[in-house]
Amino acid sequence: MLICILIFSIFSSIIKAINMGMFYSYDLVGAKVFVFDEFMVNQIEEGVVITPKDNEILRQIIDKHFTNKPVIYISNRHFSYSVDPLTYLGTSKIHNLLAIAIVSDKPIARDNALFESNFYDKPFEVFETLSLAMEWVHKIILHEYKEVKQLKQG
Repeated sequence: MLICILIFSIFSSIIKAINMGMFYSYDLVGAKVFVFDEFMVNQIEEGVVITPKDNEILRQIIDKHFTNKPVIYISNRHFSYSVDPLTYLGTSKIHNLLAIAIVSDKPIARDNALFESNFYDKPFEVFETLSLAMEWVHKIILHEYKEVKQLKQG
């Protein structure tokens, strides 16, 4: 029942976007999302269950902040929560979502993320720190911009 209330709350647009200058912050029911120029960081709260339906809220945020622009999603898994791996089948269809990075220093969360990576058909990496994930994000984005530039020139 709690999960149904959570999903209803999320899809009832209980989204508060706060413009903080260099990034945006969304305080969702069950998650906090931080949107930067080239990536977004999501921190899901303890006990939440992520399902394919949650792709819609992700798509809305990406459409709002990354129209015609590549983006990478970072999941900061500080808390323990569950992800239905089938969620990634829909996530893979978000055209400008280039990659996913999972951050956790907990072995079980890292193992779960490695299993989940089998359901996502784009780059998917697991890191122990947010700094390492952000370093990887910048490499992916730089590579993407080089490819686009080469296509425009050639």
